[in-house]
Amino acid sequence: MTTPGLIRVGIGGWTYKPWRGLFYPDGLAHRRELEFAARAVGAIEINATFYGRQSPKSWQAWGESVPDGFQFAIKGSRYCVTRPKLADAGEGIGQFLGQGLRALDEKLGPILWMLAARRQYDREDIAAFLALLPTRLDGLPLRHAIEPRHESFRDDGFFDLCRAHDVAIVFGDDDEYPRIDAGTASFGYARLQRMRAEVATGYDAAALDEFAAKAHSWSQAGRDTYVFLINGAKLRAPAAALALKQRL
Repeated sequence: MTTPGLIRVGIGGWTYKPWRGLFYPDGLAHRRELEFAARAVGAIEINATFYGRQSPKSWQAWGESVPDGFQFAIKGSRYCVTRPKLADAGEGIGQFLGQGLRALDEKLGPILWMLAARRQYDREDIAAFLALLPTRLDGLPLRHAIEPRHESFRDDGFFDLCRAHDVAIVFGDDDEYPRIDAGTASFGYARLQRMRAEVATGYDAAALDEFAAKAHSWSQAGRDTYVFLINGAKLRAPAAALALKQRL
């Protein structure tokens, strides 16, 4: 009998002014926002790592601010995924992994590699990039997810490459980019980006039920599952995450 995987529902980041008084209690110190958020949701996707290196002190502080069982998903550096050839990203990947994120230890969740919308599927280049992604960092197991944003990636060859490397293809609910639903890894990763401000929970009940069913199916197949409420009406992300978490 398959052991169900863990389901973590989360949000993107934790510093967002409109959440004060809506998600965060009035008067909560800014320095305690991460601590508060990490006790409300099961994971947070860090976006700042896409744009630049973080200090070892920051990684240490983040890890100490969240409870056991919580995990951060880390967005991979843009310097790795925006170069003309992904196959040339080896040095950048090494520098990215060496900036101090090892300090998170078991609180380190998947690393998300988000591709540019203009990048089309090139089997040879993608195969080389996936081969560059290490499975361990100083003994700590690593998980990788990739988010293609061009329709050309809806290709069985791409799916097979990801399966061979245990890389999850992001299931994205987005107005602009293709929704690819392919189970290619030992875990699942979803990014839900069509929340609406006029809906108190971001998504309506029918959509939340759909996403809950999908997360449940991944879990029942033995796959740890990460579901992030990210964009759209971002002010609704915490409420959407909590509503989805309640369903699960």
